[in-house]
Amino acid sequence: MKQKHTSFIIAALIILLLLADQILKIWVKTNMHIGEAIVVIPDWFQLLFVENNGAAFGMQIASAGSFDWGKLALSLFRIVLVGGLCYYTFDLIRRKAPIGVIVGLALIVAGALGNILDSALYGLIFSASTPMQIAEFGGSYAPFMMGKVVDMFYFPLFQWENHPQWLSFLFDSRGYFFGPVFNLADSYISVAVVYMLIFQYKFFK
Repeated sequence: MKQKHTSFIIAALIILLLLADQILKIWVKTNMHIGEAIVVIPDWFQLLFVENNGAAFGMQIASAGSFDWGKLALSLFRIVLVGGLCYYTFDLIRRKAPIGVIVGLALIVAGALGNILDSALYGLIFSASTPMQIAEFGGSYAPFMMGKVVDMFYFPLFQWENHPQWLSFLFDSRGYFFGPVFNLADSYISVAVVYMLIFQYKFFK
């Protein structure tokens, strides 16, 4: 009975995290233009609407030809990864693994699922977002698995124009740290990985 109870709680956690991610993304997509920013905390935190074709934090995957094979490969990889992680997570519940490990894996599953849904469905159910036009339900701007991932969290903490080249991934085009724009799904994955590396590393040894 305890095992079933834990499984239900973890499944509910994944669903709630996924809903939070999707509700925020849909609100941003249907209320903001591409490139539009809402200043939440001056000089520190903005909601900045951008979209990307690639991996977490706006990174891109190179693709040859007119069809985006890199994006398709990433989407398929995510689906396989989520399937494997779901099986592993609920297997750990059966084996009575530490709850911290299980919650960490649930965060990763929710994050991966959140970005999969963007790629799989957004191109089919929304019109395109542009600097001049807000997206609407009922349009279609891309085929299945070719939709764009919605990002919105932007933390331009300080400007360092002559930063070392090897740190460029942390800066935007204007030299602001922390430059990448990301979403809730990315946050789930990042927090879970850091948490498990610091507090749960003994389990994986």
